[in-house]
Formats: sequence, structure tokens, C-alpha cells
Amino acid sequence: MQRNLLASAFAIAMAGAVTLAAQDKVKAPIPQPGVPEIVTMEGKFVRAAYNNEGYVIIGYQVANRSIGDKFMMLDMGTTVRDGVPEFDLKRDAISVTTPDNKTIPMMTVEAYRAADMRAVENRARVQRDSINYFPPSATQACRIGFFAEPGRPAMAWDQVAVSNRRACGGKLFFEIPGGIVYGQYFLNVQFKNSQIRVPFRIITADEEKVLGKNYGDIRKQIKEAFQPKKK
Repeated sequence: MQRNLLASAFAIAMAGAVTLAAQDKVKAPIPQPGVPEIVTMEGKFVRAAYNNEGYVIIGYQVANRSIGDKFMMLDMGTTVRDGVPEFDLKRDAISVTTPDNKTIPMMTVEAYRAADMRAVENRARVQRDSINYFPPSATQACRIGFFAEPGRPAMAWDQVAVSNRRACGGKLFFEIPGGIVYGQYFLNVQFKNSQIRVPFRIITADEEKVLGKNYGDIRKQIKEAFQPKKK
């Protein structure tokens, strides 16, 4: 009888191991952005997408830790592809699409200054992921200055010059009606001739445990995507 009990316990343990192994292989499918994009690359809280005109990368861990808050902060980096002329990316070219399919524009500078962003800004100081991953030609750092934190010397402006040599990055803020909820979002960036929609999903703690193990090294993915093709 003891042998039978041991066999049963072993079978249960093996079944649990198989279940965990299956969970380890689970990965959320990449949603269809609805616009032509070459590929979407993924890290745990980092997403990158590009087309023949431009490239956008975002970090959204702060947003994922802000469930219920009405203010969403995203880190964004962008550049244009080699051979694409420089252009001015303006404030009204950027928006977020929520899980209920509403398109939300970026906050105005006035709305940002009037809001109490201390909780978001403090969270950003400890819960941000690096988005410093760009195509090889983008080597000159530049600031996306749509917002400037109060009390800091930097100023805010309404546009940034984007070229294939410039790796531009900065913080974006949105006021989400009803607050941030779990589900699928998109960051929409309108370039001169095309739009890039970067999908990012606000996930639960349980989803993070399962899905987080399956995201690859974003730096490796970008290197492989943009390295010169062998002749």
C-alpha cells in the first residue's frame, strides 16, 4: 500500500511538473496593429515596432504598476530609418488607444502642470526599464521634450526633430478616463507618411509570472533585426 501511495504521489508531482512546463511555454500572441509594420519586438515591459519609415520603442513598467490611476506614463524612444529625411515629430502626432478602443491624446503641458504627478514621477524613478536600444545609425542622443518635470531646469516644447542619426527619447503622459485597467493598449505615432502602432498589454501579477519568463532579450532582437545582411 505504501508503494501505491508513493506511486500516486510521484504521478501527481509529475503532472504538476508538466503543467508548470506548459505554463513556462505560454506566451501572449502579438495583436494585429492594423497598419503595415515589419515586426514587433518584445521584452518584459519593453516593446519596439518599426516600418520602412520609422522606429518606436517604449517602456511601460510604470503604467503596469499604476492600475486604477488616471495618469499613464510611458517612456518612448524613436528615430527614422536610414534614407528617410529628417522631420519634426509634433505633440498631436502621438496618442494611446485603450482596451475599449478609445483614442486618447497626450496631455497638454498645462494639464500636466496642473495635475499632481508626484506619485507617477516617484514610481518612475525606481520602476523604469531601459529603452536605449536603437538601430545602429542612431547614435546621437536627443530629448523628446513634450513635458518637463516641475522644478527642473529643462523646458517643454511641442516638437522634436527626428533623423536617422538621432536616438530621441523622453516621457509621455496621458490622462486615461476611468483609470488604467488590465488589457491591450497601443501607442500610436504618426510619422510623415505612415503610422506605427506599438502594442503593449497591461498584465496582472499572475500573467507577469507566467508570461514574463518567455520574453526575449530586446537588445538581441534589435541587433538581429538591423544588422547588415550577409551577401
